[in-house]
Amino acid sequence: MSHHWGYDSHNGPAHWHEHFPIANGERQSPIAISTKAARYDPSLKPLSFSYDAGTAKAIVNNGHSFNVEFDDSSDKSVLQGGALDGVYRLVQFHIHWGSCEGQGSEHTVDGVKYDAELHIVHWNVKYGKFTEAVKHPDGLAVVGIFMKVGSAKPEIQKVVDALSSIQTKGKQASFTNFDPTGLLPACRDYWTYPGSLTTPPLHECVIWHVLKEPITVSSEQVALWDSASHIDCFDSFLQSGP
Repeated sequence: MSHHWGYDSHNGPAHWHEHFPIANGERQSPIAISTKAARYDPSLKPLSFSYDAGTAKAIVNNGHSFNVEFDDSSDKSVLQGGALDGVYRLVQFHIHWGSCEGQGSEHTVDGVKYDAELHIVHWNVKYGKFTEAVKHPDGLAVVGIFMKVGSAKPEIQKVVDALSSIQTKGKQASFTNFDPTGLLPACRDYWTYPGSLTTPPLHECVIWHVLKEPITVSSEQVALWDSASHIDCFDSFLQSGP
């Protein structure tokens, strides 16, 4: 039986190790990024994003968050380059944010938190399927994108508009013709490190690429996300927390 984890005092991250011992592991995410401690590696390649809007499939309420899911049975939407060997297929993206501005990102940079953090999740095709990939240290590639309040992001608005159609746990709605390339900042420079999922089961299977340049979303868009946190199905996960 799966443990009902969340972000409250009784079931939050401080308690996750009780049911998921790997929470005390050697490569747990998120981390506090220090720009002074980061080392330049000339062997790293630029990230290569190749996304097809036709692979967008659905938006799903999983009880903790919402995922925008993609058809990962073909190589039409893939990530390559960076610290990766081989091809990683796009499977989903989701957003983490907090109860107020400046509280929501999972990673920090020199001690600073951003307002929210977008995670774009991919799996290594050499493992045949997502559920097998998560068992391996190089199974997943997650791109983290910081978000700060500023001008509205049109691509995010489509996601926000869809939240009203998935107001209960397990609910899903069609979400098609969406190219997540529009969610990326102009500069694709990144920090990379080997880490883990940031929510249970916390598998240490993720090669992280955290983009240095944030994107902006409007305070109105954040307010609409925040209203989603009061829908019955969403746990208090929105305190932050793939």
